[in-house]
Amino acid sequence: MKFTLSWLKDHLETEADVHQIAEAMTMAGLEVEAVLDPAAKLAPFTVAKIVSAERHPNADRLQVCQVETVDGMKEIVCGAPNARAGLTTIYAPIGAYVPGLGVTLVEKPVRGVVSNGMLCSASELELSDESDGIQELPPEIPVGTPVAGLFGAEPVIDFEVTPNRPDWLGVAGIARDLAAASVGRLRHFDIAVVRGGFASPITVRLDAPQMCPVFAGRVIRGVQNGPSPAWLQKRLTAIGLRSINRLVDVTNLIAYDRARPLHVYDLAKLSGTEIVVRAGQVSAQTGEAEHLIALDGKTYAAAATDCVIADAGGERPIGLGGVMGGESTGCDDDTTDVFVESAWFDPLAVAQTGRALGIHSDAQYRFARGVDPVSVTPGLELATRLILDLCGGEPSDIVFVGEPPASPAAFAFDPAHVKRLTGMDLDDDRIGTILGQLGFLVQAAPAGQAQPWVVTPPSWRRDVEGPADLVEEVARIEGFDSLPDTPLPEVARPAGGVLNPRQARVRLARRALAALGYAEAVTWSFTKQSTAALFGGGDDRLVLENPIAADLDCMRPSALPNLIQAAARNAARGFADAALFEIGPIYLGDGPADQRTVIAGLVAPHAARHWEGAGENPLFALKADLIAVLEEIGAPVASLQLAQGQNRDWWHPGRSARLQLGPKNVMVEFGELHPRVLKSLDADAPMLAFEIVLDNVPEPRGQKGKNGSGKARGSADLSAFMPLTRDFAFVVEDAKPVGDLVRAATGADKALIAEVRVFDVYRGKGVDEGFKSVALEVVLQPRDATLTEAEIEALTAKVVAAVEKQGGKLRG
Repeated sequence: MKFTLSWLKDHLETEADVHQIAEAMTMAGLEVEAVLDPAAKLAPFTVAKIVSAERHPNADRLQVCQVETVDGMKEIVCGAPNARAGLTTIYAPIGAYVPGLGVTLVEKPVRGVVSNGMLCSASELELSDESDGIQELPPEIPVGTPVAGLFGAEPVIDFEVTPNRPDWLGVAGIARDLAAASVGRLRHFDIAVVRGGFASPITVRLDAPQMCPVFAGRVIRGVQNGPSPAWLQKRLTAIGLRSINRLVDVTNLIAYDRARPLHVYDLAKLSGTEIVVRAGQVSAQTGEAEHLIALDGKTYAAAATDCVIADAGGERPIGLGGVMGGESTGCDDDTTDVFVESAWFDPLAVAQTGRALGIHSDAQYRFARGVDPVSVTPGLELATRLILDLCGGEPSDIVFVGEPPASPAAFAFDPAHVKRLTGMDLDDDRIGTILGQLGFLVQAAPAGQAQPWVVTPPSWRRDVEGPADLVEEVARIEGFDSLPDTPLPEVARPAGGVLNPRQARVRLARRALAALGYAEAVTWSFTKQSTAALFGGGDDRLVLENPIAADLDCMRPSALPNLIQAAARNAARGFADAALFEIGPIYLGDGPADQRTVIAGLVAPHAARHWEGAGENPLFALKADLIAVLEEIGAPVASLQLAQGQNRDWWHPGRSARLQLGPKNVMVEFGELHPRVLKSLDADAPMLAFEIVLDNVPEPRGQKGKNGSGKARGSADLSAFMPLTRDFAFVVEDAKPVGDLVRAATGADKALIAEVRVFDVYRGKGVDEGFKSVALEVVLQPRDATLTEAEIEALTAKVVAAVEKQGGKLRG
């Protein structure tokens, strides 16, 4: 909704400028979007006079003009056909921004002659749509006069109207609220009754009173249509409306001035003498809805839920009630007799029609929010007066059919509610004054009533239904900045929740994986049944009876298929090098005991090629990430057994393994995913993953920490002595897991052995077929004193003995 300051002053006596008005509107609850000031963009432009104009030496259609400007005499190159000596026009200096061209003027030669500015047309300043040449001004206007003042450019306020305040869709309604907020004094205008000179030849029949309960209209004959006067064109153009002709412009003016939409029919184009208001019809023969060519030139099908205005005994649709009129009865410059419509249409019916047909007209916007029913006759009288003043003519008597909706009901109100609900300490007189200025009727309650007042809302305020609404109105007009700032009483802070061990582990795992560079994915707990079958599921127990989608019809037996598909979608969009994780449930059956919580991670090592080489083996990198996560959640990493060749079908048989605490407690499966499975999911190999079954990870023994995840962490135990290392090489069977040797060496002396690292695995000359040589670096960390040679030898013997129990033989 837009309006100008001069328009507002037609209804409000005020000395406030546009910015003060905008501030007052904001404080009164109106959401001001912007204050548009066209005078600001016209500020650089002034009046100038062409002293001489000669043909350009290098161009036939250009002239070199000597121009008297506010900056003195300037030589300006101009291509306008009407540029001539003695013409008073508009001058733009170097550096001015020309809005119609979207350029800033710079000093540069035009065909060899430097132009020191520009002579402008009205369209170049966005003062009109078209121009035949530079603007011609009256010669008596002095040189240097600002252009903004000549064209009456004034600021425009643009604000958003909330759905509950349809009265704000008229400038008069805005003025009413501003007057109540003490910004000015409201001008009251009595709309004079225009007596008819003859009976209306057009009658009205309401066949759909639920859609249109009241309809008024009158004929005006002998009008002279044509372009609107300058004041009306200026008022409409300022808010972005296009002037069409006097009759149409009058209806647009009243719609924006009084929030009262109207419509004018060309009487000569009506068929018959009766207008029928009915619901849309469907042909019994074809089953098709009737069609209407509206004023926007588009054809619309009217359903049974749409209100239709029809003539020819109700057979021909000529408009959609409350939305838009038809093209067949529109007014043009040849119109001499008109029928003016002023009706009230049901807001829900109008809103539904607008949504269904995609029509967003000014009338539809207002009727859908609720036009004042009492304005039916006053709006018609005002339109009659304006049409008679602008177009002449003779009016008929008013045709009034139906009954308007009942006005809002009165209710009891205690002014003490204002202080009780807002804290504002206002006198009863001030509260009554505010309500009265907003149009509410405040009366003393009959004797014996509990509440001292009875308040009746005005017909245009159907959103007010009870005392709380009145309190809001008083607070809004008095000013929300007047609300007391008494602090709320202190409320005891509730005790913080404590995470159970499972929740704490999930949080630790999430942080650890994020720190390792994995991105968290949150996917469905469902998948496609055929996909679930690839991961050991898909039986009927996990199939959903009412899935949310056809490809989400089965509970997932693993979190990996969703991660694989997520990585494949990323790859399809150019991001193939993915690292994802998810923590969530999987389902191995249909009972509560068959649900497991897993921590799943997946990497798709598809980094861009580089001359540095392939880098680290992705399988070992994945294992390192897995071990880091297990250590973070307190899993017994040192006790885990590595088992190869026992993973399920979706793992690559030679590049996968499991970590377990014995064959009955498998904690993790990890490795490379089988290419067959990836192909079935439209994913490119290789992809590596792990899946930790959190239910199978035993909780650490000892005291619970603050996060519930295990033993509380003590102070750092740092030795004052330098560590030392010893290297060993053991020959073992090729199938022997290296991790078994590392665990054996670490357990030889847990007090002194700080770490055991594998630094070489050798197969070849000097090592028998079917065997391998594993080189271990054992880090010894003295605690109480530097180790003697004898102690080192004894510890070395323990390491050799421990590894030999695992089948290792010290290599000579």
